[in-house]
Amino acid sequence: MKGKATDERRLLKVLDGERLWPPPVWMMRQAGRYLPEYRATRAKAGSFLDLCYAPALATEVTLQPIRRFGFDAAILFSDILVVPHALGQKVWFVEGEGPRLEPVDLPRLALESDRVLSKLEPVIETVSRVRAELPKETTLLGFCGAPWTLITYMVAGRGTPDQMPARRAAFTDPKGIDRLIDILVDASIDYLTAQLRAGADAVQIFDTWAGVLDDFGFQRLVIEPTKRIVAGVRANVSGARVIGFPKGAGGHLPVYVRETGVDAVGIDWQASLDFVRDAVQPLAAVQGNLDPLHLVTGGKALDAAVDRVLDRLGEGRLIFNLGHGITPDGSIDNVSHMLARVRAAGRR
Repeated sequence: MKGKATDERRLLKVLDGERLWPPPVWMMRQAGRYLPEYRATRAKAGSFLDLCYAPALATEVTLQPIRRFGFDAAILFSDILVVPHALGQKVWFVEGEGPRLEPVDLPRLALESDRVLSKLEPVIETVSRVRAELPKETTLLGFCGAPWTLITYMVAGRGTPDQMPARRAAFTDPKGIDRLIDILVDASIDYLTAQLRAGADAVQIFDTWAGVLDDFGFQRLVIEPTKRIVAGVRANVSGARVIGFPKGAGGHLPVYVRETGVDAVGIDWQASLDFVRDAVQPLAAVQGNLDPLHLVTGGKALDAAVDRVLDRLGEGRLIFNLGHGITPDGSIDNVSHMLARVRAAGRR
């Protein structure tokens, strides 16, 4: 996927080994409920999943934050749970509470695995539509949920505070969890490959619940499946760029980068900036790690937090981002202020 056509896309330059100043910037969940234009489009769609599977509306939502803020990257509007849904597990969303899933049926998932891409064709169409409408200098990111994070929802049927149901299943039914991982790895490789071939410049693997595992679990359930996905995608798409985001990984970050082979790693806001600078940034580009709460509260604390990220990580390869997604109560004015401060860094 690397080539002359991407020369103007600053984020790709960082993924390919350059240090840029000021750093490129985008924001996880940048297309979301904090934007009035998103809420208006969402109201047209019906259910949340209907929005994910409506290429025209999903394209519109993906482009909204680019039009408003001019981020260096757009990220496909979809949801990590479209993969379990495409595998045949019933998924629905309860307003104000989040996703719900029916109990896992492994034989059914295995039977449906060959039909995943056909069911996700509307999402792939969205990728093509967005790429056609994006400014040529804007990177397009695709994504998927990592197998472990998908499993936490697929086993529990909803989000839980400590992911106890999935952790228990990993101990009591390791063969079943391994089979589920195999299905999800294969589906994720096909899904990310299709996104790249449809026009995505890079893809991100979200592992939101990586931080709840012990050392053994992190190796088995986070690193190994991610390593397989990265290798599988690159076997299909030579030079594919991949960003990993193992939220809560902390001290596991260096081994995650070394063993998975990702081009960049997302850093949550709880990670030590000095540790990231000294132990992680020499291995790969880093992405993050402003606390999303600063986009709610704003003020001098926001300025100081932006400056800390730039000061500590700016000497290496950096993609400025949040340590997780912006929340619905995030302020548009604070987002604009954050962007202005990051981009003014080149003049300081």
